[in-house]
Amino acid sequence: MGTGHEHGHGHSKFELPDYRQWKVEGTPLENVQKKLALQGLRDPWARNEAWRYMGGFKHCDSFLGVVFKGFKWGFAAFVIAAGAEYMLDSYNKNKDH
Repeated sequence: MGTGHEHGHGHSKFELPDYRQWKVEGTPLENVQKKLALQGLRDPWARNEAWRYMGGFKHCDSFLGVVFKGFKWGFAAFVIAAGAEYMLDSYNKNKDH
């Protein structure tokens, strides 16, 4: 009897991405590093946070991006809720009490 972690059961070791692929240069963390360097300090963990500003994880910095973030999902939820309310309201009007 095993614990279910034997070879051949579809379980594989989770592979972490290489930490060297994340660069602080070109991110807001670069400004933080420069300000710290003026004080003689350095953030050794900045590279671990750089992934937040790259690729699909990048934050939208424009005003419209912030205002309309989640707009399509919110609008879809509104349409579904309005449709359900209209349907239920028309169903209740047809009932005689």
